[in-house]
Amino acid sequence: MKLTCDPTPPVAGTGGGRVRGVRFVGQRALLAELEHPEDVLALQEHLTRQPLPGQLEVISAAETVLVLCSHPDAARCIRETLLNLVFPPRQQGDSELVRIEVVYDGEDLRDVADRCGLTPEAVVNIHSSQTWSAAFTGFSPGLAYLVGENRLLDVPRRSSPRTAVPPGAVALAGKYSTVYPRQSPGGWQIIGHTQAPMWDLGREKPALVMPGTRVTFQPVRAFTSTVATPTRTPENQHDNGRGLRVIRSLPLTLIQDLGRPGHAAIGVSSSGAMDRASLKRANRIVGNAPGAAGIEIVDGGLGVEATDDQVLAVTGAPLELRIASVHGQRTVPMAHPFALLVGEVLTLGQPTNGFRSYLAARGGFDSPQVLGSRSTDTMSGLGPDPVAAGQILPVARPKGLHTVGWPEPQPELAGTDATVLDVTPGPRDDWFTGEALTLFGSTDWTAGNELNRVGMRLQGPALQWQKSGELPSEGTIAGSIQVPPNGQPVIFLSDHPTTGGYPVIAVLAEDQLDKAAQIRPGATIRFRIVPRQKESTDA
Repeated sequence: MKLTCDPTPPVAGTGGGRVRGVRFVGQRALLAELEHPEDVLALQEHLTRQPLPGQLEVISAAETVLVLCSHPDAARCIRETLLNLVFPPRQQGDSELVRIEVVYDGEDLRDVADRCGLTPEAVVNIHSSQTWSAAFTGFSPGLAYLVGENRLLDVPRRSSPRTAVPPGAVALAGKYSTVYPRQSPGGWQIIGHTQAPMWDLGREKPALVMPGTRVTFQPVRAFTSTVATPTRTPENQHDNGRGLRVIRSLPLTLIQDLGRPGHAAIGVSSSGAMDRASLKRANRIVGNAPGAAGIEIVDGGLGVEATDDQVLAVTGAPLELRIASVHGQRTVPMAHPFALLVGEVLTLGQPTNGFRSYLAARGGFDSPQVLGSRSTDTMSGLGPDPVAAGQILPVARPKGLHTVGWPEPQPELAGTDATVLDVTPGPRDDWFTGEALTLFGSTDWTAGNELNRVGMRLQGPALQWQKSGELPSEGTIAGSIQVPPNGQPVIFLSDHPTTGGYPVIAVLAEDQLDKAAQIRPGATIRFRIVPRQKESTDA
């Protein structure tokens, strides 16, 4: 049944901001382009206070606001509403003011001063004498892009990014300043450091700075005390004696459920199982709820021993399932429920096809929740550590009256043939030459070795931009295909950053993400262009 849009969308006012245009991002997300950059926070604030029917998440960025919708028809209706909306100015009086103490001793401070024609002392004075506003978050949880009252410290990123920027680094790039919440790669110019905990899961609001927060920097000569680093919840906090002891595990074996949606505004992607259909299938077979936590296994290699009797199922990439006990060995089929009795050891071989398999246990794996999910987010560092040998994986007791399910057929994977992925063009396909757009849809791309839960780098002909300069950072979703200046596409996957600064040429259709999760390094990929929804004339 198709949703009918309200023909008279609400108008918030007559003297506020307007949306210049709205682009579809995949099947159920929208990118609202604003008349003025200062309208970004005003629209984000308005949509947060008065959400539209079908609106799920709102991600502000440099000059756009991304709206994730519940359904394609909801996206169509919200688009019509946004194109007719006049929203009020941002209510500055409600903004929180955060003061951050900084020791201005950064290794790039002298270089920043030289680039700006200033002394290092003048750089410190300019940086600390103005009030900064958080325009948006992204890249990692708690990292906010701060805009100042002037552009006297407008400097480019480093020509060679650092492989590791320490937590607490205070930095500049372009018109923005930021504080790195955790160690990560980065190309910003470091001018100092702070001990302010930018991200702390022990707080009611983990992010110290959120979009709209005002920030001032206070120079100090040195810190007189150290700040304790927030610690993880103990991994075996919920250990009830029931579970699996890990005998052997490869590095990318992780606990995953269906993710933690709803936190993109503070830089946290949904994460969750890469092949969601396979996790749901495994849970159905053992009688769990669809979103119960399971084990995501990359390229097999897992061995576990039952500490008590368990009911298990394995789905996804097909591999041999061998059980060893005092009575000998036996094999069990994929996508079937089977018992693993106390003391028995289950060993998973290497997939004959595909890349990721999923192990479900009746009751679900009982690791602690972080922001409502047990999933490991490799980009942000949230959730449990990777599964390791010697670890006990506690399994919860089954709840309710759900019975063990029936065996289910395994979907066929591409094997040695090319994997065909359906994509919808845009939102920034107009950044590319006609030849590049043709190449994108006609090339046999190769999945590179740099393939993880954050993204998949592809190898093939370079896709040339037809526009020069840099694209201001924009919100992204899983399945977005960004193209950096080298012309080699990158598919964003489950643990992707919530914002990105390269043009997105196309977005995977939502039902293709599970298929993408099973692509191995070296595999061949083809893109099949499917028409996006018809767009009405921009206001």
